[in-house]
Amino acid sequence: MFATYVHQLDPIIFELGRGIALRWYGLAYLAGFLAGYVLLKHLAERKLWVLAPEKTADFIAAAALLGVFVGGRLGYVFFYQIPRDGWESIARDPLMILRVWEGGMASHGGILGVAIFTFFYARKHKVSWTGLGDGIAVVAPIGLLCGRIANFINGELYGRVANGVAWAVKFPEAFINPKLPESARFDEAMQAAIDADDRLLESINGLPAAMNEQYFFHKLVEANRESDAVTDAISPYLEPRHPSQIYEGLLEGAVLFAILWLVRVKFPKAPDGLLTGLFFGLYATFRIIAEQYREPDAAWVIEGLLTQGQFLSLFMYLFSAAFLIFAFRSGSKTAA
Repeated sequence: MFATYVHQLDPIIFELGRGIALRWYGLAYLAGFLAGYVLLKHLAERKLWVLAPEKTADFIAAAALLGVFVGGRLGYVFFYQIPRDGWESIARDPLMILRVWEGGMASHGGILGVAIFTFFYARKHKVSWTGLGDGIAVVAPIGLLCGRIANFINGELYGRVANGVAWAVKFPEAFINPKLPESARFDEAMQAAIDADDRLLESINGLPAAMNEQYFFHKLVEANRESDAVTDAISPYLEPRHPSQIYEGLLEGAVLFAILWLVRVKFPKAPDGLLTGLFFGLYATFRIIAEQYREPDAAWVIEGLLTQGQFLSLFMYLFSAAFLIFAFRSGSKTAA
């Protein structure tokens, strides 16, 4: 009876001018980096990280640009964009790779990007790579949490149909996914919205019927955010879905951070690599669990059994094992 909320949140906080806007997506990343800086500086001051406190800001700035943004965007392009739309989508519009503000970041790509960046950073500054990675591993879940909150605000990466779930949400973004039942109801939903609010009809009046359906969809989404009448009109045409962004934020973000922070603080002499190994293993586990509730945003690797996100997470168990073995061996030598 409670699964009636139709997503109405606006990804734009406010517009600064034509084509320039402050978005929740960008603010979420900024909040994650600031939180990471504060927490890493705190660990450095307590001698729980390999870098000195005064080097934290420069490290976070470089890791954000070269690791998270570059790795996350390229990960999206290669793991999701190309498998879904082919190389032709890149050939037609190569600049789309740079338009991160339109959405499209892969957490697996960001994690891999940060791992590569820290490797070269550690070699250049002659510090332990695994020790450097342990600090990043502890604070990274905060960034993941902020990113998932932004995903929810954007109405993207929504979950599978969740009939009978009290906290389910109806996402209008499902209208433009041809694989989902909502897409077949778009025309009916559009007409119902027009009947409910004349302003929507005025905004599209005179436009050719052959105009891109996505344009009409954006007009519907705008009307949904501004008019409760439109929201009520389109609600019957949408399926209640799991807010999987929140599930992932809680598991990959809040719970993972709590575990790693506790280990870092309670075991200050833990061998380098232990926290990184725990991060990879626990992240993979939480991601695989959460993917059970998320509508796959790429082709199934094994139809009905293994999603792209779960498949990529399996490789993280290999990284986890490698770091944990390294930590165990180096810890044993230290103890001896």
